[in-house]
Amino acid sequence: MPHPILAKQCFIFDLDGTVYLGDQPIAGTVRFIQNHWNSKDFFFLTNNTSKNLHTYLDKLHGLGIPATLNQILSPLIPLVDHLHEQAITRVYPVGNQEFTAYLAEHLPGCVFTDDPAQCQAVLVGYDTELTYAKLRTSCLLLHNPDIAFLATHPDKVCPSPQGPLPDTGSFLALYEAATNRIPEIIFGKPNTVVLHTLLKRYEPHNMVMIGDRLYTDMVLARNAGLDSILVLSGESSQKDVDSCSDNPTWVLPDLGGI
Repeated sequence: MPHPILAKQCFIFDLDGTVYLGDQPIAGTVRFIQNHWNSKDFFFLTNNTSKNLHTYLDKLHGLGIPATLNQILSPLIPLVDHLHEQAITRVYPVGNQEFTAYLAEHLPGCVFTDDPAQCQAVLVGYDTELTYAKLRTSCLLLHNPDIAFLATHPDKVCPSPQGPLPDTGSFLALYEAATNRIPEIIFGKPNTVVLHTLLKRYEPHNMVMIGDRLYTDMVLARNAGLDSILVLSGESSQKDVDSCSDNPTWVLPDLGGI
């Protein structure tokens, strides 16, 4: 009997720890995507804002997945939408070169500034080029309550073949300790704003979220009313599942067995 997941039409995949781990493809999941590419609708949702969308597209192509740019979802998209809607044009970004390049491309009138008299918002992403100077400047800005505090995602660690690496959620804990502030908005999973366009196109019962994190991927699925698959190829383990009070719909090593 076919697995119930095959009744779904819209498949939303996390990337890091789900489709690949570092530069290593997760073979079973990649094979599932390739085998069903022409019959299902696939989207790829990452919280990792240390890379722009084209970088992820190139990585998927390197795995033999012929994705297009409109299949890549990221907190960068609703972040930029929010800055447009709120007419925020003077910001201090805490992010690497890919992060700031994306902002510059999609917010052509935006100015990066550390001037407390001018700055409207501090934007914190997954900064793989983080320095103490950036932390110092951004914390001083955040002592002004009129400057907004926005973050891309809450992931505490980023999976890698060598082990978990500090991610934006870890940075946010530092900011809370140093400034007594938490972001007004965190745009990535589990905030359903990252699924806004898909939820307008598909009924929730016809969608499934696949990921390796309980506190982002699986909580996003629950918040959006979707079925979910937790894969044990990234951050979460069976022990984590056993101690979880709200289990995913399915738990699998990867999608290779479907």
